[in-house]
Amino acid sequence: MSTGARLQDAWLRRGALACLLWPLSQVYGALFALRRAFYRWGWQKTGRVPVPVIVVGNVIAGGAGKTPVVMAVVRHLQARGLRVGVVSRGYGRRTDDCREVRADSDPQDVGDEPALIHHATGAPVFVARQRIEAARALLEQHPATQVIVSDDGLQHLALARDIEICVFDDRGVGNGWLLPAGPLREPWPRHCDLLLHSGERPAFAEGYTATRELAPYALAKDCRRIPLDTLAGQPVIALAAIARPEAFFTMLRARGLTLADTLALPDHHDFTGWQRPADPALPLVCTEKDAVKLWQQAPHALAVPLHFEPSPAFFAALDAKLSSLDGYQAA
Repeated sequence: MSTGARLQDAWLRRGALACLLWPLSQVYGALFALRRAFYRWGWQKTGRVPVPVIVVGNVIAGGAGKTPVVMAVVRHLQARGLRVGVVSRGYGRRTDDCREVRADSDPQDVGDEPALIHHATGAPVFVARQRIEAARALLEQHPATQVIVSDDGLQHLALARDIEICVFDDRGVGNGWLLPAGPLREPWPRHCDLLLHSGERPAFAEGYTATRELAPYALAKDCRRIPLDTLAGQPVIALAAIARPEAFFTMLRARGLTLADTLALPDHHDFTGWQRPADPALPLVCTEKDAVKLWQQAPHALAVPLHFEPSPAFFAALDAKLSSLDGYQAA
């Protein structure tokens, strides 16, 4: 078991490893509280932009499904006729400047998740170490933008926000301890405007749910749709460089695919120079997030999109909160 997998397992219970790390979690908690106090006292500044900002994030480490939520929110707002922009840090990229994500951007320069969001929604996406810088650059280049969605950033206090969406998966809060003894990035419970469960078993009674399943097709690099039925009955190689790769493999099997081998790589894996270790004659299927980087090394790989749909009640609550904001101009 890898170090990351061992930690993920330890975070689900208050066992020996979690207890060993508990003193460090107290140091982490004290530093987090001090940082929040600096913003509360005005020693560190929070910047505001002239359009509503919706932050989609989580309080647990290890991937709770926030990027599919970001894309679902963006698509919903676009369907209402709103001009939406997205900002992100661009985690895992090799650059640290502020830049716009374009169709021909190298995912290594902008981050795999921002590249996927732009590809999937067509919305303008800007990345920067400071999301407030990304938001200002986005509005300068796209002044007609009416709403900004921040991909992650619940803990990024430098950007003022109007609506916070907190995403949880089936793990809930795990063992309830802060990093590194548990999965929490900050103490829970904490206030948030909307709570969304991305898994199959909601962790709390409150909040909204969503349906999630793999698409019945895979995408080729040239955007062709390959029905998964055509891959059923033959062995395939499955690859996932996400926080919880086994979840992807399980969903592929549920779609009727026979996995001859599975390649679980670290989240945000850098595929530069990657060489396929498995049988090159077998189809290679991967997540849509991995494909934006993997296609540079393995152009014949097939990406299976995730269809993620929050409940109508979630979108109704989001629309109501957005409409109640001072100065908000609906489409």
